[in-house]
Amino acid sequence: MEIEQHLWGMTPEGEAIVLYTMRNAQGAEVKLTNFGATIVGITMPDREGRMADVALGYERPEDYFGDGAACGKSVGRVANRIAGGRMTVEGEEYRLEVNNGGNHLHGGTKNFANRVWESRVETNRVVMDLLSEDGDQGYPGEVNVEAIFDFDDDCSLEITYLARTDRTTPVNMTNHVYFNLSGEASGSVLDHELRLNSSHVPEMNERQIPTGRMLDVTGTPQDFREFRPLRSGIGSEFNHIRDFRGYDHPFAIDGWKPGMLGEVGCLRDPKSGRQVEVLSSQPSVMIYTGNWLSAGSPRTKSGGRYDDHAGVAIECQNFPDAVNRPEFPSPLLRPGELYCQKIVFRFGTY
Repeated sequence: MEIEQHLWGMTPEGEAIVLYTMRNAQGAEVKLTNFGATIVGITMPDREGRMADVALGYERPEDYFGDGAACGKSVGRVANRIAGGRMTVEGEEYRLEVNNGGNHLHGGTKNFANRVWESRVETNRVVMDLLSEDGDQGYPGEVNVEAIFDFDDDCSLEITYLARTDRTTPVNMTNHVYFNLSGEASGSVLDHELRLNSSHVPEMNERQIPTGRMLDVTGTPQDFREFRPLRSGIGSEFNHIRDFRGYDHPFAIDGWKPGMLGEVGCLRDPKSGRQVEVLSSQPSVMIYTGNWLSAGSPRTKSGGRYDDHAGVAIECQNFPDAVNRPEFPSPLLRPGELYCQKIVFRFGTY
């Protein structure tokens, strides 16, 4: 494994933005930056051995500052939505920033995705650290976070998120990389085929918050237990898919057990023959078909602008609003505990 690093840019405050390139024996690459602990590129071969970048990304480092799509970023302190920006932790109510249709989304405006992380190379991996102070974005407790990126000669990218706190607080981290397995500049992903290890999904209300009821996916547009194109259900009224302009939904992972790495599913592209298998230690996966990518997208690394559905995010995480929902696994991290969650993306062809 070869890892290169160089200065990519600077923040307005004068902090260095570093670009890391991890290259394996096959010539496949993963590019990372310490702004937002972000994946900025993933170059993989197709069934003919031709290389292409299959992760959406931008032309310049400053394009990642505050981008609404959170493209490739590590999201926290709490990924996804908290209803009304309100939560109660150990009997105390907290009010968080409302930054998405009446909800708190992805940890707030200045969340982990919009910070410079300390970063370093450790032998054959890239490690990034962040200190989230007590009161950060309204959350209680000081939290020390670590993001570890491992990439191997079998084209597996493993992301490990670690966190410790000095006060009970919710933690739910994920990576927000968008895939287009035909190549990041190739247009819509709606003909990509998805398979998920999920037989039930939360019922969602019109504000994209779970109602507390679980739905059987059998015969619905959210049934991805066999490979199915994303396009086939994109306009359905089921579970507000049309209202959300596409898939922007959590799926429960069958057989999930705390602390165990389990199968999430697989995304594949009939055109290129590329596929990515996904494993995670989290109980849920959010499938987001890039329904708002055209809304103010910065200039892309290929020199254009992304349209809606130009990529699909497979966000392994806890359920939305889990801090307020006792029926979901608790996202609370307590002093003395270690938050440890893994996501694995295994790239290949078929």
